[in-house]
Amino acid sequence: MIPWGETRLVQGNEAIALGALASGVRFFGGYPITPSTEVAEILARKLPEVDGVFIQMEDEIASISSVMGASLAGARAMTATSGPGFSLMQEGLGYGCLAEIPFVLVNVMRAGPSTGLPTQVSQGDVMQARWGTHGDHPVIALCPAGVRECFDMTIRAFNLSEEFRTPVLLLSDEVIGHMRERVTFPRREDVRILDRPIPQTPKEWYEHYHPTPSNVSPMASYGSGYRFHVTGLTHDRQGFPTRRIDEVVEKMARLKNKIVRRLDELIEVKTHNVEKSRVVIFAYGSVYRSALAAQVMLEKKHKKVGVFRPVTLWPFPDREVKELLDEKDVIIVPELNQGQLIHEVERLTSDCVRILPVQRVDGYAITPEQIVQAALEVM
Repeated sequence: MIPWGETRLVQGNEAIALGALASGVRFFGGYPITPSTEVAEILARKLPEVDGVFIQMEDEIASISSVMGASLAGARAMTATSGPGFSLMQEGLGYGCLAEIPFVLVNVMRAGPSTGLPTQVSQGDVMQARWGTHGDHPVIALCPAGVRECFDMTIRAFNLSEEFRTPVLLLSDEVIGHMRERVTFPRREDVRILDRPIPQTPKEWYEHYHPTPSNVSPMASYGSGYRFHVTGLTHDRQGFPTRRIDEVVEKMARLKNKIVRRLDELIEVKTHNVEKSRVVIFAYGSVYRSALAAQVMLEKKHKKVGVFRPVTLWPFPDREVKELLDEKDVIIVPELNQGQLIHEVERLTSDCVRILPVQRVDGYAITPEQIVQAALEVM
């Protein structure tokens, strides 16, 4: 089923589905929506072959709820959506964060708002990924820029979800989801699959949200003989609702600290000639591909630029941006939105750094030529 070690022509959404299967996913609950539907279609065919379950729910609210139920029962579970579906899943996403339920949510971004341009590309959801749910809690969001990365990053998303006991977002986009590339898959023995921590204590001592040095509690599953309660209300260590100040503060601190105290394990960036360049292109997702092409085109004109790519969008790579970009002359930020991550770059760099936006919201990709033109204006 997984073409381990083989080379094939693969679509981005297909690579996500294969990555999920390689991770051991056994449940998909979703609702078809362009441009993510191929993920569901492939898993609808493949999951029954591995004794897994595919279910098409009546809407995205029910979809994310079914995924959380499957995860609580011990299954690796996921969903995939786009645009309005991602909006509908926000309450469930917040529930999963508070209840500490591991699952993967794939968002193949498309142009909005509302129904928008369903078949065309956008990066308009990156801030929604961070702040879409109400309340105050960290999130983990990864952003692939190629088909092989769709496979690898889906596996990493599942590993992080299980290891940190939290939902993890995979922010693809329409270009990445529908493009096809020649992919050489890794060998099975080269892929590491992590499992969620499970309790080792006697059943009568079990606390579903027991504090640990890593702030990640061992997690029993429904049907395993351990008694626990799950709720969207702020809860104590057994999972029962509480308003006690000490228990509320402990809970919220754990949600934060299990992420922010392990940033070195989470944050990944890629850089190309950043140290030697006074002008740097900051790009992510499909736009990163145009940035690399623009870099080559500018080199042919004897113009040197660097490229900085956040692979992990959230938590945002504050330290890396500050260390590598704060003393540059110009940072060009091409985005398929009206300006979202550009504000994070501005936040972390001094006023003497010129931040130059290149934005497109018509549903079409930013071309290398657009980035080159912007660069030539400041070089």
